[in-house]
Amino acid sequence: MRTRMLAVTVDCREAEALAAFWKEALGYAETERWTDGHGVTYVELKSPDVPSLLFQPVPEEKSVKNRLHLDIAPTELEQREEVSRLVSLGAKILEDAESDPWVVMADPEENEFCVLPRR
Repeated sequence: MRTRMLAVTVDCREAEALAAFWKEALGYAETERWTDGHGVTYVELKSPDVPSLLFQPVPEEKSVKNRLHLDIAPTELEQREEVSRLVSLGAKILEDAESDPWVVMADPEENEFCVLPRR
């Protein structure tokens, strides 16, 4: 018997705003909101055949480098065009070393992710 991944959960201060960034960045089709027994409202991005992205509001700010990050690759644009598009949505370039095939970026809440060349 196997277990499958349902979602990648991101702790954040502003779940709605961060979900909006990632929905536009990755093209998720559906947004669902639900509230747990403690009154915390989660925002979940869903699309067929891919794990959900779940944004969980927390009171504390991000304080250290991520231990887990997303690697993404454009399907239509070239890498540099995609990086520019993501910057226009609110991301920042953190590192763009000529020796690496990826660009390290941060989303609007400073969560690191990498953009690789188009696949």
